Amino acid sequence: MQNSARLIALDWGTSSLRAYLLGEAGAVLDKRQLPWGIMNLPEIAAGDRSYGFEQAFKEACGDWLAAAGSTPLPVIAAGMVGSAQGWREAAYLEVPLPVAGIGQGLATIATRSGATLHIVPGLLQRAGLPNVMRGEETQVVGALAGMSARDADDVLIGLPGTHSKWVRVQQNRIAHFDTFMTGEVYAALSAHTILGRTMQRGAPFNAESFARGAGVALSSAGINGPLSTIFSSRTLGLTGELDGAAQADYLSGLLIGHEIAALRASRAQQGLAPNPRIVLIGDESLCARYRQALELQGLDNAVIAAQATERGLWKIAQQAGLLT
Repeated sequence: MQNSARLIALDWGTSSLRAYLLGEAGAVLDKRQLPWGIMNLPEIAAGDRSYGFEQAFKEACGDWLAAAGSTPLPVIAAGMVGSAQGWREAAYLEVPLPVAGIGQGLATIATRSGATLHIVPGLLQRAGLPNVMRGEETQVVGALAGMSARDADDVLIGLPGTHSKWVRVQQNRIAHFDTFMTGEVYAALSAHTILGRTMQRGAPFNAESFARGAGVALSSAGINGPLSTIFSSRTLGLTGELDGAAQADYLSGLLIGHEIAALRASRAQQGLAPNPRIVLIGDESLCARYRQALELQGLDNAVIAAQATERGLWKIAQQAGLLT
């Protein structure tokens, strides 16, 4: 298996490090996950964080590099490892830009093992309020990798999570992206406000309550935005209309519904097509929630992309000439 290896790809975030050994056409030959995110590195010697990065790097792929022998494997990494708090900062590329241009901006680190680590840059959008992403750009590239040029002419890519991203791709260019702090706001409201006092933790997913919350965001009550509607997750409980087991999913649907509604309103304001091709990337259960909320708003063509990170790292390595 090692003889057929072509690339080592690292998804190196804040809390974890995922490593992939990739073969021809980006096939996954082996993979592993370690707890060594950039904020949780192995013991650091002499106060030098680079030692922690070196140790994590060795644990992630040292044996793969050694097994390659005299033919060194290229190594590429995406995520927070390239942030200001990471191993080495990879400067942001500015949006809009061609998808193929991401591979031209890699930063490099000469590791103590002798391997060169190539780090994918994040993206910066200056128009309007500044916006950034780091790691999601690689998943976007991966989601687009299997599309024809025609299919990729107008695509809306959603990356649900703590800070949800929505990326507009037109004519194989990353044209614009938005960030919604939906996941973090949900966690904060549930844990640190009065809304969480009556919520029952650990209840099975209640699709009906989720849909009810998403529907409120679409209704006349939702016009004033989430600050006007979130208190209903408590008042519906006080009036006996929503029990504690259903309140968390109602609040989730409400916030995600407002996110989708805002996204649609923004597209309408810009004169963009109301029903673009939609691709979702991320946790399967969370993507399913977003797909349900999208369908409630008439956006019923969303698909979920698999292995977007691995595919993206392979494609960017190709763009950078690492696989020649």
